[in-house]
Amino acid sequence: MDHSRAPVLEALAAFHERGDTTYGPPGHRQGRGVDPRVLAVMGEGVFASDVLMLNGLDDRRMSGGILEEAQELMAEAVRAEKAFFSTCGSSLSVKSAMLAVAGPGEQLLISRNAHKSVIAGVIINGTEPVWVHPKWDDKRKLSHPPEPDDVRRALDAHPDARGMLLITPTDWGTCADIAGAVEVCHAHGVPLIVDEAWGAHLPFHDGLPTWGMDAGADVVVTSVHKMGAAVEQSSVFHLQGDLVDPIRLKQREDLLGTLARARRIREAIEEIDGLDALGDEVVEEGLAKETDPMSIAIDVSSLGVTGYQMTERARSAYHVNFGASDSRRVSVRLTHADNDDSEHTLVEVLHKLVHDAEDMEPARTIDYPPAGALELETVMLPRDAFFGEVDEVPPEEAVGRVAAEIVSPYPPGVPVLAPGELINQDAVDYLLSSVAAGALLPDPASKELEKIRVVARG
Repeated sequence: MDHSRAPVLEALAAFHERGDTTYGPPGHRQGRGVDPRVLAVMGEGVFASDVLMLNGLDDRRMSGGILEEAQELMAEAVRAEKAFFSTCGSSLSVKSAMLAVAGPGEQLLISRNAHKSVIAGVIINGTEPVWVHPKWDDKRKLSHPPEPDDVRRALDAHPDARGMLLITPTDWGTCADIAGAVEVCHAHGVPLIVDEAWGAHLPFHDGLPTWGMDAGADVVVTSVHKMGAAVEQSSVFHLQGDLVDPIRLKQREDLLGTLARARRIREAIEEIDGLDALGDEVVEEGLAKETDPMSIAIDVSSLGVTGYQMTERARSAYHVNFGASDSRRVSVRLTHADNDDSEHTLVEVLHKLVHDAEDMEPARTIDYPPAGALELETVMLPRDAFFGEVDEVPPEEAVGRVAAEIVSPYPPGVPVLAPGELINQDAVDYLLSSVAAGALLPDPASKELEKIRVVARG
């Protein structure tokens, strides 16, 4: 195929050249109905480019095949058999992939380090989750993806499971052994879905971690707005093999320069006292299979402050926004769009933040639970727990009760409590100490966790 082509862009240019007038959505009519104050900030081009595919870029029958051709180009570029464009980041794509593999009441193996959108998918789809727990790195207080042996044990224990959902890379750039997980799943005759939301760049250079399609995964979901150049909320899911029905599922440039920049930035960070960039030291048995060099997780804990504090200071004082933060670290994501200016700004601001840390309030202590303590037992179908009758109780009274809501410190948005799980003391202590240290809880009804929603007692 001719990869200099951009079918959707070409169709948009043709739409403008024709001077078409539409009488359907969007209501702003390519900007004619937009308040001038909005246009002054956002620009006319944003609205002029907001055109439906149906009866807009293409005709009523979609006979131009514009979307189909664009998806074929994408599939060939990343070595997939099929590609499907989607929206809502990867949240919608992951839910679609999950539902294509396991329907209501059916079992699906899921990495427990999944984003809260996956938990929402479990609830909406009525899937019975079989949690495959990540590897806890107690030294760094960090979770890495589960290993193939973890997947094997789960499939042996749950032979009726319809497949596996693996999350890699993590929000901190550590990666799973996808090929090993594929081998295990296929040996059991079930597909592997890979939520590779942070991996849109991985197909394009052999110096990066393994791309899910190359490793043999059946479905790979990517958020092309995160590490690619697409607009926000853009997602693609990719398909190969015959274990997932494509009909059911459907219902860049070279990165060499960016890799060199990532190496320079890592070296500069290591020269700054008090900062430690996560690297290949976590690539060992029981931890991570690979790390993504474009994801730089910077541990700030030796400065006596939290990543939350550093993130807020960077934004308020220097107008710099980190990708994510937790109680120990901040995250920086590099893409092909970074340049000498953004590299210089990052290193300069990190130096300033280390100096500023001297005047920050000392970090609150987090009650990190021991390994395995947050591997909570699922005692009810998540859907039943979420939609059933609930009680709202103080945290100390929630121990021994069944969670009826999602509770996930954000970022990265991995739930500590999921509906249907039996709450223990370690989980409550961890959540309360995290809130005190500055973690955000966007999901529960009580944002400060004064109350926890639990399944009502009959």
